[in-house]
Amino acid sequence: MGQELQEAAGRLGLDAEKIARARECARRIAAPIHEYISIHTTISIERSTLRALGADGASGDGVPVPNLAVDSVKGELGKGAARYYVGALVETGWTVEEMNLKLASGYELSRAGVVDKAGVERKAGELTRAYCKRVKDNLAFRAKKISERSERENSPLLYVIVATGNVYEDAKQARAAALQEADVIAVIRSTAQSLLDYVPYGPTTEGFGGTYATQENFRVMRQALDEAGDEIGKYVRLVNYCSGLCMPEIAVMASLERLDMVLNDAMYGVLFRDINVYRTFVDQHFARMVNALSGEVINTGEDNYLTTSDALEAAHVVLASQFINERLALDAGLDHSLIGLGHAYEINPEIENSLLYELAQAQMARDIFPKSPLKYMPPTKHMTGDVFRGLVMNSMFNLVSKISGQSIHLLGMLTEAVHTPSMQDRFLAIDNARLVMKAASSLGDEIEYKKDGVIAKRAALVLDMAAEFLERVAESGLFAAIEEGLFADVKRKPDGGKGLEGVIEKADDYWNPIQDALESELFQADGKGGD
Repeated sequence: MGQELQEAAGRLGLDAEKIARARECARRIAAPIHEYISIHTTISIERSTLRALGADGASGDGVPVPNLAVDSVKGELGKGAARYYVGALVETGWTVEEMNLKLASGYELSRAGVVDKAGVERKAGELTRAYCKRVKDNLAFRAKKISERSERENSPLLYVIVATGNVYEDAKQARAAALQEADVIAVIRSTAQSLLDYVPYGPTTEGFGGTYATQENFRVMRQALDEAGDEIGKYVRLVNYCSGLCMPEIAVMASLERLDMVLNDAMYGVLFRDINVYRTFVDQHFARMVNALSGEVINTGEDNYLTTSDALEAAHVVLASQFINERLALDAGLDHSLIGLGHAYEINPEIENSLLYELAQAQMARDIFPKSPLKYMPPTKHMTGDVFRGLVMNSMFNLVSKISGQSIHLLGMLTEAVHTPSMQDRFLAIDNARLVMKAASSLGDEIEYKKDGVIAKRAALVLDMAAEFLERVAESGLFAAIEEGLFADVKRKPDGGKGLEGVIEKADDYWNPIQDALESELFQADGKGGD
């Protein structure tokens, strides 16, 4: 235990016992949440289960087949929608494709009885194995490509975004970014899609502030990045948003189309989209199990807290949220290597020693979460539209990221606060990051932090405050803390927000073959979900 604590202290010499105390508080915070999760399902989990079993398509007026299927047995969802979908397949003898066409034309699953239980279990096993095989094949393909094509050495992955609204234009811009040496491409989701309780079907060419997350759009983007990667001899990673009222469905679609990272934060939907807390945490546990099976790195969203709170004053809340996100992710079967904890370079640059405070926060996160691929977000809150000032701020951000050993680096744009980044903005951002990081390639290894210096003392203070904060949350419970506004200064009532009506208590005979398979793969097989 002594050696373990010594290692945990890291380069800043942080108090390892306080780190352990914070993790224990996070465990206490998560325990009652899991008690609730274990006895509830949601309408979106049931739809995602059917998607994994093969439900796909849409009616003539655009209603997705998974919605039609679940709506047709809504009164029985406590038993699990899978028994009715698979039961109808067995009773009618239809193929999955035929069943989807029938559902799109008005067939209701409630018409079918579940008589041949053994036959239903056999069929469900067949469909579940097919889903798991496709996901594992995707995982193996990714691993093979990455092993064949060496990653950029001594540098975080350079991450940029596209957000045109038109998936085909997104594909062009993503290809251009990949050719300019971006490592990760994220497609910003269309404004307010997180509040839709369905996933649009097919490719989309319109979207406000971004592009709709659909399975076909995922396929189009995956193909474009694979082609670009083949051309330049590199595996280019694809990212989208796994959040909102359809979080589990997007997780399943991402697993089918080989996305590499997904944005998935414990409290983002609650705090910033006013989605009900019960719906969010039940949905998220299932979604993160799918992410774990798929080998997808999740990106958490602690950077969002700093849009409503001061980065200097609320730094401890960011750290506290990282501990909570880590615990909930581990409990869902995610390995540390897949937990991309987020943070951001958002301290007011006019404050004396702001660069040192930013480095303290970044190095502290690296020391406390040494196995996690940290995602570092660029300055946005204090960007003014002055592109020359923005260049300086982004350069400092790039330097701090390199020194502190961040893993996933979202590039800052000169035109932040002016317009949606265009191709030349991305080129300049990539060029800036490459120049700074190459020039400072070994700087982090050369630096030793002064024991009683500004950086070490700042990190120790933030850790102290985070540990005390987590004790308070553990005493009151996370939902009460959210209601009190302790996170991001945003208050949400447990019974408020959107989507609570979609939370369903499980019946004694609830059955979900996909969830059973996920739990078997993630927990029984190799003991994941621990520390």
